[in-house]
Amino acid sequence: MNLVSIPANPVPDAAVTGTIKTPDGVSLRFARWEPPPGRKGTVCLFQGRSEFIEKYFETVRDLRARGFAVATLDWRGQGLSDRALRNPRKGYVRNFSQYQIDLETFINEVVLPDCPPPLFALGQSMGATILLRAAYGGQRWFDRMVLLAPMIALPGMRRLATTRMLVKVLRSIGLGALYVPGGSASTMLQRPFAGNLLTSDPVRYARNIAVLEAEPALAIGSPTVAWADAAFRVMSEISDERFPASIRQPILILAAGMDAIVSTPAIGEFALRLRAGSHLVVPGARHELLMEQDRFRIQTLAAFDAFVPGTPLFK
Repeated sequence: MNLVSIPANPVPDAAVTGTIKTPDGVSLRFARWEPPPGRKGTVCLFQGRSEFIEKYFETVRDLRARGFAVATLDWRGQGLSDRALRNPRKGYVRNFSQYQIDLETFINEVVLPDCPPPLFALGQSMGATILLRAAYGGQRWFDRMVLLAPMIALPGMRRLATTRMLVKVLRSIGLGALYVPGGSASTMLQRPFAGNLLTSDPVRYARNIAVLEAEPALAIGSPTVAWADAAFRVMSEISDERFPASIRQPILILAAGMDAIVSTPAIGEFALRLRAGSHLVVPGARHELLMEQDRFRIQTLAAFDAFVPGTPLFK
């Protein structure tokens, strides 16, 4: 399956693309890039909700310049992977265990057969949360994981108790396929730059909009009731104090100081309970650290460089 290329966001050289089929019959789009000479291993890149492979072409170049192969995929329900509902703009999933199926299929069908070890993970928001659940479940595919603004809790989580109950009730009466109250088919990237919650970089924001304009099929709108209910359930699971203490995976968590999408304080509290984890905040940055202005993005990449590939200590 081809990647979408525009002048402002060309496909990195030597891409290998295709689709894989999950055990439950979902087609997932993937892409991978071989490492340059003097390879250091493979970084597996995992997107947040509503994102797509093309959005991370700049990051793919950054990682390959550092000597890594790169592999990535579109989660089910977004990008050019299969959508579950007739309306493809609806961001839907029954539960986050379906994303675990995507992750395991990608690792077994793309990464382990075709990507040079050692393996490292770089996850954004929802993708970071999926990686945390895999680590909690005992999966140790990766030598190290770098998690950016993981979805551990939402800002003002206690005040959202009514919203959480509402989506639970709506789903229980068979309305899981509806948009969340107030939601619509418009994607966050199709809203004006002014006041957006994702990035303070107007150039990167415009670039991502241009990709969606070139290929509207990449876009999804607001979450559905079912997705929101599943997300609240996962955040409740992760908030258990025993959850981080049970993870044996070396992890670096980066939070954004001005994040209005996920809770930066909750990330800090979670990280303090990790047995083999550390935590940094990028002051002034918004949610999408790799889509931010250079002054924030450089800090993010510097933290990555200090942690990956690391030493064999934790192997």
